[in-house]
Amino acid sequence: MRTLHDIAPLREALLAHRMAGRRIALVPTMGNLHAGHLALVDRARELADVVVATLFVNPLQFGAGEDFGQYPRTLDSDRDELTAHGCDLLFAPGVETLYPGGLETQTQVHVPDVSEGLCGGTRIGHFDGVATVVSLLFHLVQPDIACFGEKDFQQLAVIRKLVADLHFPIEIVGVPTVRAEDGLALSSRNGYLGAEDRALAPTFHRELSRCREALAGGQSPDDALAQARQALQASGFRLDYLEIRGPALAPFDASRHTEGRLLGAVYLGSTRLIDNLAVSLPRPSGTGDRHG
Repeated sequence: MRTLHDIAPLREALLAHRMAGRRIALVPTMGNLHAGHLALVDRARELADVVVATLFVNPLQFGAGEDFGQYPRTLDSDRDELTAHGCDLLFAPGVETLYPGGLETQTQVHVPDVSEGLCGGTRIGHFDGVATVVSLLFHLVQPDIACFGEKDFQQLAVIRKLVADLHFPIEIVGVPTVRAEDGLALSSRNGYLGAEDRALAPTFHRELSRCREALAGGQSPDDALAQARQALQASGFRLDYLEIRGPALAPFDASRHTEGRLLGAVYLGSTRLIDNLAVSLPRPSGTGDRHG
């Protein structure tokens, strides 16, 4: 695996693959890789001839008071993991390489509607930073495929709309969330959890699962969500949000929708955890087939 830090050699290397007719897959990351990231690489390896991973801790997607300075940088171990999983090329630029004019004057990309609410409601500007850096990486790598995890489900929806709206000729592949044995969704930020909080953290997924079961059993969304919120707070979590959204993260309408996505974000101490589950609800009464 080659590791590149500058744009010119990246373009040169990819041009050779493109001229040879090879299919290129991109896996963008911020590093500090875990099994969830590596599942993206494995999926990209299945779908393409050439796998490109990027490692860039993007300052534009961190808000004031967030953990940009403390976010783990583990390039050497990340490189070893990527090599073991068959990655062909790692692009690990510095901030000055992607944003040579400085952050204050950097052109940014805004994806409306789908970036609002949920994580976008409390992390103001976060998805503008995500959309900006992903647009840059798409432009530089020009992949045929890009793989993103379903754990960051709103991010995945933002990127899908970005690709559709800007006509990027890229197939976006969502990869299912990878979990620890106790159900906790894997995240680089899980490393911030102390032993006591790490023992409590899987309760988040368990309460989401109970809420999903209640919805499937016919409980109203308002009641199921209220019970789940109360249970999380009683367990020691500080709730950011817990919502059901419909297709493409549109507002959920229980009179029309039978499929949706349950999404939540909570805090344990200063550590923010996110998770989501697909949900199915019984068909509303009166909507069955009618025969004359």
